[in-house]
Amino acid sequence: MPNPIENAIRKTMTAGLMKLADFNRERMAEPAVPNPFLTGLNAAMDQELTLERLAVQGRIPPGLDGRYLRIGPNPIQPPATQASHHWFVGDGMVHGLRIAGGQALWYRNRWIRSRAVSQALGEPEAPGPRHFSDTVNTHVIGHAGQTWALVEAGAYPVRLGPELQTLAHDNFGGSLQGSFTAHAHKDPASGELHGICYEATNPDVIRHVVVGVDGRVRREEPIAVKHGPSVHDCMITPQYVLVLDLPVTFSLSTLVAGYSFPYIWNPEHQARVGVLKKDAPGSEIVWCAVDPCYVFHPCNAFELPDGRITLDVVVHATMFAHSKNGPDGGTSAFERWTIDPAARQVTRQVIDATPQEFPRPDERLIGQPYRFAYCAGLQSDETGTFVGASQLIRHDLHTGARDVHDFGAGCHVGEFVFEPARPGAAENEGWLMGLVVNAASQTTDFVILDAQQFSGAPQAVVHLPHRVPAGFHGNWVPSAPAG
Repeated sequence: MPNPIENAIRKTMTAGLMKLADFNRERMAEPAVPNPFLTGLNAAMDQELTLERLAVQGRIPPGLDGRYLRIGPNPIQPPATQASHHWFVGDGMVHGLRIAGGQALWYRNRWIRSRAVSQALGEPEAPGPRHFSDTVNTHVIGHAGQTWALVEAGAYPVRLGPELQTLAHDNFGGSLQGSFTAHAHKDPASGELHGICYEATNPDVIRHVVVGVDGRVRREEPIAVKHGPSVHDCMITPQYVLVLDLPVTFSLSTLVAGYSFPYIWNPEHQARVGVLKKDAPGSEIVWCAVDPCYVFHPCNAFELPDGRITLDVVVHATMFAHSKNGPDGGTSAFERWTIDPAARQVTRQVIDATPQEFPRPDERLIGQPYRFAYCAGLQSDETGTFVGASQLIRHDLHTGARDVHDFGAGCHVGEFVFEPARPGAAENEGWLMGLVVNAASQTTDFVILDAQQFSGAPQAVVHLPHRVPAGFHGNWVPSAPAG
């Protein structure tokens, strides 16, 4: 890890570069067409709402008691220029529905209180330590009895209250030294969170971070890399953490030019998957070559009897090669990768070439052989808006079957999450939950599907009278048991 002198030098250099970037950003010409990540389905909400006793079509399962939470970028003020703005850097806004007793008790949306958001709202600054940045907008999870909003590369997590209010910026009680990750995966055996974390200011190191069941970091192990790769997600198995070191890397010239997200496609960077035993030194990682591509999100992974590892992922041929404002439009595919640590190679098999994203399994089976994967359809899009399609896709990885739930023309599906119907339920026995936006009416439905009747009518639909902007990730966070 960098020593205090190196940290001081980097901090000074970073401050100077940020001033130059700000100078150039202010002089950017506005684009000929509006930034697609500030308009249309991505246009921000301009107020915080509290809607109570929402109408329900169908029947909410009475056993569901908790909150469905989803987060995404929602700029509270227009950026300096639309040309410089990137989807990934907008102020965070969390959306939630409280479900209990077969009712939708409330919907709320709340900005995550960064310093800039608090200032814009005329509020006192939220408590807690800050890191390189304090904009948090990518994921929201429950862990150690708390609700956490997450982002990668720059900020500490943010603790949220039961009504989505910002409680504090929190580096896990002072136990986290660097930034965290947007994607921390819970080990079903131990209950610990595993993530791969990186700093935008340090291109030479990423870190394997483990957060215990007590909400404190017990491991923050450095792993040497080159070029400052953007490692959005990882995956775990019983023995290993799998590291995706792929050809999207930090670009100093992009930063200095004034663009807010300084990561671009870098064909000179070796694409590889790292296999590291969960408690081994970072120096023992085994790197396995893979054909150049980019992965935001793996679905799951499991170990094979012969020592190889299966990893299921959504794959993009390139990323940030054509757009400075958000993910490249175009195609993606759901693939199965077979990692051979002995041969240091990865072989790729396309499961489904239909454009899709946001793959999720039954989280109880993370790291284990599993059967079903659920993905949100993605429009084949030439404008670079990364827009959800109308279809939710279920992959049966045992039979090869592909089932579709189509929400209809003009509807745009986001990530759906699976919640088992009861303790000990079978893998596909439970509920799929997510948000679906109707572009024509500018409204949103919170939809609950019976996973065993996947293509049939929804189990329940909660209607929201406004459009929830296209966002990133979320989860079902059950209520704590009484007593």
